[in-house]
Amino acid sequence: MPSTVVITGASAGIGRATARLYGRRGANVVLVARGEGGLGEAADEVAALGGRPLVQPADVADPAQVEAVAEAAENEFGPVDVWINCAFATVFAPFDEITPGEFRRITDVTYLGFVNGTRSALTRMLPRDRGTIVQVGSALGERSIPLQSAYCGAKHAVNGFTSALRTELLHRGSHVHVTIAQLPAVNTPQFAWVRSRLPRHPMPVPPIYQPEVAARGVLYAADHPRRKQYYVGATTAATLWANRLAPALLDRYLARTGYEAQQTDRIPPTGLDNLFAPVDRDPAEDRGAHGDFDDSAHARSWQETLLRHPAATAVGTGAALLGAVRGIRRLTARPA
Repeated sequence: MPSTVVITGASAGIGRATARLYGRRGANVVLVARGEGGLGEAADEVAALGGRPLVQPADVADPAQVEAVAEAAENEFGPVDVWINCAFATVFAPFDEITPGEFRRITDVTYLGFVNGTRSALTRMLPRDRGTIVQVGSALGERSIPLQSAYCGAKHAVNGFTSALRTELLHRGSHVHVTIAQLPAVNTPQFAWVRSRLPRHPMPVPPIYQPEVAARGVLYAADHPRRKQYYVGATTAATLWANRLAPALLDRYLARTGYEAQQTDRIPPTGLDNLFAPVDRDPAEDRGAHGDFDDSAHARSWQETLLRHPAATAVGTGAALLGAVRGIRRLTARPA
């Protein structure tokens, strides 16, 4: 019997790439996002790959809309097996240039959207005592960077919320699982439609990975949810180790390099952004999974090998730690 999977943020980027993977499995895939153009194209891809799509336009910041998605999913396909929270919004700007309304909107989508999805999933999974929830996290949920204060704050909140929930499920002896896939910088369309007040075009901090790398990590986390979290991409593990070993030094390094590292040499994009309304309202505006950085994005990561082969984890952890130590040494060798 095919599994039923709900994916928020499914119209583009990581959510879109994850939907394709579940389509190849022949799963029932419930596609959730605001952009109906992107959702329609995503549904066509899922169907072509062998899955059964259900399009559900919704704003995850509204708990009533999320609850309606869950009800529609189970009416159409039966019990939801996996719920993947992936939708987000952000603004690239220094904190003092982000308005209170913008900050609230980012928090409502990127943090409370995950809370809303988790609540609707648990309402149905707990009575059945089965099911898996995957939070699509970020290295920025543990190591903040400049120009993304609202996004970093929301991802930190997701980590704290999920850890608390996990202990509650353990206390109950529940067979419902919740886990986090912590992701690196990914080449998604967000950098073309994000609201930005930077002087130049925003970009992910290199090294950059393709959405398929992230999607494979999310899929693995959903299949093996007993671990608290999974690090996807070698730079995710190295960054978090560096932060644990020398956080003050990393602060100074990011203060010096973080602004330039998040901007290209191009002028900023013009036109609409997707903070308060979708930009992919019809198929002609569909962006797919990839952003503008295919030339510099990695299609593979050795971290994927670690996920599929647990025996290699010790070696990989040691390599990440060594990389972090080397990185710290390079930082200390540079003038302040």
